[in-house]
Amino acid sequence: MCTVVLSLDPNSPVPVLLIGVRDEFLDRAWLGPRRHWPQWPDLVGGRDLLAGGTWLAVDSAAPRAACVLNGHGKPAAAETRLSRGELPLTLAARGAEPDLDLDRVVDVERHDPFHLVYATSDSARLWSWDGVELVDRALDPGLHLVVNSGLEGADDGLEGPGVQRMRARIDHFRPLLAAADRPRPRSGPAPAAWAGWLPLADGDGLDPDDSRALLVRADFEGRAWGSSSISLVALSRGHVRYDFRAVQGDAGEWTTVLDSTPSAGR
Repeated sequence: MCTVVLSLDPNSPVPVLLIGVRDEFLDRAWLGPRRHWPQWPDLVGGRDLLAGGTWLAVDSAAPRAACVLNGHGKPAAAETRLSRGELPLTLAARGAEPDLDLDRVVDVERHDPFHLVYATSDSARLWSWDGVELVDRALDPGLHLVVNSGLEGADDGLEGPGVQRMRARIDHFRPLLAAADRPRPRSGPAPAAWAGWLPLADGDGLDPDDSRALLVRADFEGRAWGSSSISLVALSRGHVRYDFRAVQGDAGEWTTVLDSTPSAGR
């Protein structure tokens, strides 16, 4: 996943909203979001068929969500490397108490650099691993954008065309998201539930070649690479909603994956 938008408003009936755009090689096989993991029957997410993990997982009973983006830095040793796709599953299934040390839950050093976003119905956190240092941030109320170059694209020392495109993306979409009425997704079709945010999540009409584009497509070393799906997640104490749309290939309409009341006592 290459872009996450997270809005945290404790005073809203729907305190946590998340947009997640996954960018990947387009020939990498995957399945759309369902309950793919029998050992975690409450988890819903898309399944990567190469490594078996996911880019975004939602616990329908808690509720909580976790998603992972590739980061920049020192790669893990090839002989012991684990898939980053296990991270959202582990965190969404387990939950994260306020004093959680992530490296006590997963073997961080066996993963390539990542940014891991975690949200409940009233809080959000971001862990960033560059292959050397693990940084844990509690995210304050407000609007946050996370890309491969970090929170607000602010990782130190990174340059190049890709980093510049991520900065241009943030510069374009941040003011538009901030100016739009914040949705309160409860029920009904996705266009009505997500209102002014939906056209922005759908790319704001930008061409995939535009330096500001949220939904991208490019040739990379002879393979097609680009945005493969968009996820929209809304979390509150009394409700969890998850909408999804494929972007490339058999791109279709928005599908509501979850629209449910979490189990009491979770």
